[in-house]
Amino acid sequence: MSDPRPIGVFDSGVGGLTVLREILRRSPHESTIYLGDNLRAPYGIRSDDEVRSFSIEALDELAARDVKAIVVACNTSTAVALGDFRRRYDLPILGVVRPGAVTASLTTRNRRVGVIATPATVRSHAYFNAIKDENPAVEVYEHATPAFVPLVEAGRIGGPDVEAIVAESLAPLLGQRDEAGEFVFPLPASARIDTLLLGCTHYPLLRPVIAAIAGERVAIVDSATATASALVELLAINGLEAPGTTRGGAGEAGGTGDAGRAGDASTDGDEAAATPVHVQLTTGDVDAFRVVAERIFGEAFPDVASVEVSAVPT
Repeated sequence: MSDPRPIGVFDSGVGGLTVLREILRRSPHESTIYLGDNLRAPYGIRSDDEVRSFSIEALDELAARDVKAIVVACNTSTAVALGDFRRRYDLPILGVVRPGAVTASLTTRNRRVGVIATPATVRSHAYFNAIKDENPAVEVYEHATPAFVPLVEAGRIGGPDVEAIVAESLAPLLGQRDEAGEFVFPLPASARIDTLLLGCTHYPLLRPVIAAIAGERVAIVDSATATASALVELLAINGLEAPGTTRGGAGEAGGTGDAGRAGDASTDGDEAAATPVHVQLTTGDVDAFRVVAERIFGEAFPDVASVEVSAVPT
């Protein structure tokens, strides 16, 4: 049983392209439709009602294009309204919080995990609750870093000025004092976090800078790879895999690299794999979106189309 329809991927902007990249590595036979709501980004500083309303408008657009499943690649949307989405749409909806939380809880060695995310995601405590569900013994330290999404949306992912902004944003979580001279997370040096979860899909585009500032003793975790693996299982369970998808090989192990490419090796039974089709849509500036997409995919997806939404931010 197979289903050639595309997978819908939604994000508030370009950050979800990091999730799309892992989906394509993990499921090379799948077609996709990506929708970035760049016009109204960032979501993380908006109210929950705005996040819910804007997200539903975008997901309605994807559902109208007959996608077979939707990946909500926006942590803020996932944290605020994933349950609402699942009640609204009669198709599988996958968020990014739970897969990332599972990976972080398995990665930490000293059971101290830091989470950086948008203010709305931190306010929801979605990662705190999800990590505690996996391992109640893990200490979770959530910290809002609202400066990161605007940097990525503007295509600023490196350079001295970006490094300074990232260092200032991470300082409280990494044990430095704030402007008032107080520790935001008063842990002794011997009890610092050893795992940092990037709780926004924009943040992996800043990963080299974040990793350099956090130091080599801190493992950096993002939800993209874990989400792509969870999607593979979701499609298989629901009989929605694209024709030609390989089952039971190395590609099912949940890894990256060669394992993530194992789906290219053969086809499932007698079904020939059709050439996958990928569509990229943005509610914002097409040229600005294309610049970031080319950094991630090269010239693989040269066409970016504009899509209109009814509500424009004030």
